[in-house]
Amino acid sequence: MIDSQEFIVGLDIGTTKICVLVGRKNEHEKIEIVGIGKSDSHGVMRGVVSNIDKTVDAIKKAVKEAEDSSGVEIRNVYVGIAGQHIRSMQHRGQLLRNNAETEITVDEIKKLVQDMRRLAVPAGDRIIDSLPQEFIVDNELGIKDPVGMCGAKVEADFHIITGQVSAIQNIRKCIEKAGLNLVEMFLEPHASSCAVLSADEKEAGVALVDIGGGTSDIAIFQDGIIRHTCVIPFGGNIITEDIKDGCQVMRAHAELLKVRFGSALEQETQDNQVVSIPGLRGREPREISVRNLSRIIQARMEEMIEMIDAEIMSSGYKHKLIAGIVLTGGGSYMKHLVQLVQFKTGMDARIGLPTEHLASVKVDQLKHPMFSTGVGLILKGIEDWEEKDREQAVLSEKRKEEILSQPQPRKIEMPVMEIEELEEKKPRKNFFNEITKRIKEVFSEEVDENFGGKN
Repeated sequence: MIDSQEFIVGLDIGTTKICVLVGRKNEHEKIEIVGIGKSDSHGVMRGVVSNIDKTVDAIKKAVKEAEDSSGVEIRNVYVGIAGQHIRSMQHRGQLLRNNAETEITVDEIKKLVQDMRRLAVPAGDRIIDSLPQEFIVDNELGIKDPVGMCGAKVEADFHIITGQVSAIQNIRKCIEKAGLNLVEMFLEPHASSCAVLSADEKEAGVALVDIGGGTSDIAIFQDGIIRHTCVIPFGGNIITEDIKDGCQVMRAHAELLKVRFGSALEQETQDNQVVSIPGLRGREPREISVRNLSRIIQARMEEMIEMIDAEIMSSGYKHKLIAGIVLTGGGSYMKHLVQLVQFKTGMDARIGLPTEHLASVKVDQLKHPMFSTGVGLILKGIEDWEEKDREQAVLSEKRKEEILSQPQPRKIEMPVMEIEELEEKKPRKNFFNEITKRIKEVFSEEVDENFGGKN
């Protein structure tokens, strides 16, 4: 196995699939995907874990496949979270500074962001992320980066994203039972936006619609800032169910019909085109009209697009989105869906593929919108790893400065003359001691002789 320290692993736990991508940044600032693992998800419903054991088995299977294809031992993962339980709200925070004449530092902005994670939220919810939108320094509005400015009060408008504690804990438990370590958890539409949206689109204004199996996630960007997020409880699976009921076929056949022959516009299909479905247990094959299939798909897609359009309108940014709508996720890979979205919303639209930031390695396998979240998680993971690396370097530099600034023990230096005098005094002291000793010996001998004569 290759050393996994330089690799980032993204784990996308979806309603229909669990996907594991292993990647790293190369010398050209591109992302090399070296391993891909995918398995069917049977323990997740509408983005929320409903069966832990089945989810753990699917995660292990996808991880094993990614390890085999990459040769990297997977331990640490970045995970995406989505689902109907996700909520968002706006909040303004402030920081009062002791000295208005000093420059605002990065640490002060981080403290302001961390303070937002301590907000009171409804019981059973937890703050997943707090995203600063715009800063206000001493009542000066519209500041994107206040670092280096001077001021007494710093305020900021935050986009707070919350989720259910139980849903978060279930994901964490599944990852731990699969023998993995959860490094960080990111909102899935935010991760997907990193993979499929350009900086110009975010600046101009764009709505990202990630159509998954159980839910559709919406993230609205304007002036390069995330402005609004929400979740619609409909995805690609409900279309499959409609086909299953409308055409009276098995669910597996309904999924194949949707993927291979489905179209979001009825008038774009041929009247005489028919698909034959094998019968059950020797029964006669069932013939399905492709136009009838498209009619079922279009009816449900129109309902979903109307809900998406209503959500964009309620956000107040519909007429500010110059770049229109970008569709991604597995559910967006359908013929004529872009045309239907443009017709129903009156906005420009395109399909977002996660290939802009990728190197040529395995890029052909990833030319599908279903991998947008996985690639986005790797991009967010690299960003998080580099940020932590910078913080560690700053801490090491501070520690070095503290050690160097500590007072050193003073050394007493004596003049050369004094040292020489001491060295001269030492033998003189020994000389006088020797004379005194000799005098005592002489006197003691004379006393002994006198006493000997008397006797």
